[in-house]
Amino acid sequence: MNRKLVVTVGVLGLVLWVSSAAAQDVKFRTHVKPIFDAQCLACHGSNTPEYEQFGAEKDKWLKQGLGMRMETFRHLAGFVVWPNTGAIMRRLDDGKSTKDGKPGNMYEFLGGTEEERQKNLAVFKQWVGLWTLKRLPELTKEEIVELNKIRERY
Repeated sequence: MNRKLVVTVGVLGLVLWVSSAAAQDVKFRTHVKPIFDAQCLACHGSNTPEYEQFGAEKDKWLKQGLGMRMETFRHLAGFVVWPNTGAIMRRLDDGKSTKDGKPGNMYEFLGGTEEERQKNLAVFKQWVGLWTLKRLPELTKEEIVELNKIRERY
């Protein structure tokens, strides 16, 4: 009986270890980019403005149903780390990280069903690593270091 328990616990530990290692292997090019292209590119692709231009003409772009450009790693990472720290997390969050339980305004676009949205959100969360809704002034030095690890997940 004890032997079965030891084997079961060992197998469970191996599964968790493999799952953890797989989660850390989520890369922009192979995991995030395909989701982004399918779900976000139409409104955040190369035909959309850079952050500064969007800010200067926000109403114009929103009337066209377009947001700011995010289709490259550099662009998207800027909404995770700097200069728009945490923006991607605040926009894509499903509400489970908020006090009021409200999802971010882009969560609904992560997929056609709740199951697909949750699956795609999980990929983004694994890619980002530290899923925080904080803005730069609120972050600790340790959190900033952790967010900067996203560069390793290109």
